[in-house]
Amino acid sequence: MKKIHCIGCGAEVPDIDGPTHKYLGASPGCWNIYGDILAKEYGDPDYMKVHRLTVDAYSLQHLGEESPQTIQSMNLHLMALCAAIEHGIKYDFIPKIMNNRLKEYKNKGVFSWLNPPPLLGIITVVEVARAQTTQEHTKIVEAWAQEIWGLWSDHHETVEAYLKDVI
Repeated sequence: MKKIHCIGCGAEVPDIDGPTHKYLGASPGCWNIYGDILAKEYGDPDYMKVHRLTVDAYSLQHLGEESPQTIQSMNLHLMALCAAIEHGIKYDFIPKIMNNRLKEYKNKGVFSWLNPPPLLGIITVVEVARAQTTQEHTKIVEAWAQEIWGLWSDHHETVEAYLKDVI
């Protein structure tokens, strides 16, 4: 099968026709691999333990074009990574934080476009999909999330400010 580089993460993925997300910037082959990973995580509680990190890392690696939805998504996923990585917040509590911030900030124009890092990471869904065990999957997803969070270091202070009174 012919391969191409994903328009979002740059990973070598199958060159297929198919659906993609309405505002994330991903090639159909990459989006398909991500869907397979999500199915694995939803289907097994051991894989699901890192699901939040999978969603955040993938979304930040595939931002797409600047738009109100993308700006909101970018900021919320950065807040989720910050909460998990910097503050040790349990993954199942993070959606509550994100929902509270979204309700509070959505119509106030608080979120702004944060210039993405020039490199969006070396770890991609391709590496995650290669994992053979739950332990390997967990290790790769955690490394992926750490890598993505680290690449956004220019904006850590901004993200921390969004979370200052909820963490």
